[in-house]
Amino acid sequence: MTGADRRTAGIKRGVSLYSYQEEYFLRKMSLEDCIAVSAKIGALGIETLAEQMMPGYPHLDDAFYEKFRGWMDRYGTVSTCHDAFLDTKRYKGRGYTDEEVLRDIERDLRHAARIGAKVVRMLIFVSPEWLERAIPLAERYDVKMGIEIHAPWHFDHPWIMRHLEMIARTRTTHVGFVPDMGIFTKRLPRVARDRMERLGGTPKILDYVSGAYEAGVLSEYIIFDVRRMGGNAIDIAWAEQCRHSVYSNPKRLTEYVEYAFHIHAKFYEMLDDGTEYSIPYDKIVAALKAGGYQGYLSSEYEGNRHIQDAFPVDSVEQVRRQHAMLERLLAA
Repeated sequence: MTGADRRTAGIKRGVSLYSYQEEYFLRKMSLEDCIAVSAKIGALGIETLAEQMMPGYPHLDDAFYEKFRGWMDRYGTVSTCHDAFLDTKRYKGRGYTDEEVLRDIERDLRHAARIGAKVVRMLIFVSPEWLERAIPLAERYDVKMGIEIHAPWHFDHPWIMRHLEMIARTRTTHVGFVPDMGIFTKRLPRVARDRMERLGGTPKILDYVSGAYEAGVLSEYIIFDVRRMGGNAIDIAWAEQCRHSVYSNPKRLTEYVEYAFHIHAKFYEMLDDGTEYSIPYDKIVAALKAGGYQGYLSSEYEGNRHIQDAFPVDSVEQVRRQHAMLERLLAA
């Protein structure tokens, strides 16, 4: 095995079934269909969202778990990650107590263990204090808890630093991160810009916003300029998107590989030339190779929501294109 082979041997391809939400919602694809089409393109890591595609969750019976494990065997796939949610606004007039948070975290860890997933994706608002209290539960179920680092958060955000401090202090191996590649959005999604135009945005102003973001102009200046240009409500909303998007240097991934349990390979639009319009995957894969990443790149297609008002959504083709790109980059 060459040095290059050793560096890429641990990087594997998978799909978050979130990518197929349009077809699943419209009943064009079942949960099994989503698994099957992923396996067909060699994306053998299956990330699931129980609330979205497992009706009845969290009250699933033994027959469901047996069926799910049977699908994994049939298609040669492996369960990689369960995306957890905390319904902290369930009760009118109050939030969750710490005990209720821990109850639901244990519920998700138990479910992940039953489907064979080794990682639970935790939402960004889950505090380091909650996670620290949940470490014994994660150890009991042998499932890791990964905070999703999602735009506009980034590796150097104070909230992420607090989690890192807790991890260092406790020396736990059961808390880490699920970086979302949307934190490397170099260009605002073209499909999102075009939808803004269909909604009544001013083409010249929309283009200004896209160009200014790519040039690294501070979001507050972009919003100010759009107001000065007489932008309408849609134009301003597009400018506001700059506050919620972020471009970090992909090289930062190399420094954080040891904390990365799983990766959301976010994408908005795969082009005919085999590249993603907004996110520089060549640099991302190179950084992961350099750091010796050992986990899954799990496709997360989000372009669907930006085109569904005007065009047919073909999530299967978009995911296929991304994996053709990933396969090529991993082999380089």
